Amino acid sequence: MNVIIRPERPEDAAAIHDITRRAFAPMAYADGNEQDLIDRFRDAGALAISLVAERDGAVVGQASFTEAFAADGSPGWYALGPVAVEPGLQKQHIGSKLIEAGIAELRARDAAGCVLTGDPAYYRRFGFRPYPDLCPEGQPAAYYQILPLRVSAPDSVVCFHPLFQDPAE
Repeated sequence: MNVIIRPERPEDAAAIHDITRRAFAPMAYADGNEQDLIDRFRDAGALAISLVAERDGAVVGQASFTEAFAADGSPGWYALGPVAVEPGLQKQHIGSKLIEAGIAELRARDAAGCVLTGDPAYYRRFGFRPYPDLCPEGQPAAYYQILPLRVSAPDSVVCFHPLFQDPAE
């Protein structure tokens, strides 16, 4: 399958919203607001990196990276997520390509590292590792993971962007 990974363009927003909504709908762990989260990040100018997968001229996937904040004030931290792929095209490595391209961009930015909350068995392939002792309050320690990039190992809690909190809460 020929897939192009490229930066998001303004005209991609509706397709990203729709794909994300449909991709997360059947997921028991999903909040159901992942598409709204991406829209909030975009509207606030907080999408540090937004990559899309394009196939035959259509957007079929997206990965979001936002700024994250280390408790010790060290700069260069990012968070990965959400990542969504068209439901009928999942398990064809599109999500992996998006994540790998995003990590390459973080390396090019000399990022300290990247955090996420997700399945350790899946994200291990990208170098993410659980750091339960550094898990921010309110996150599930078993799923909180860090990919050190510029730093050899994290030594501070790294929190997600405040916009991850649902404004309705």
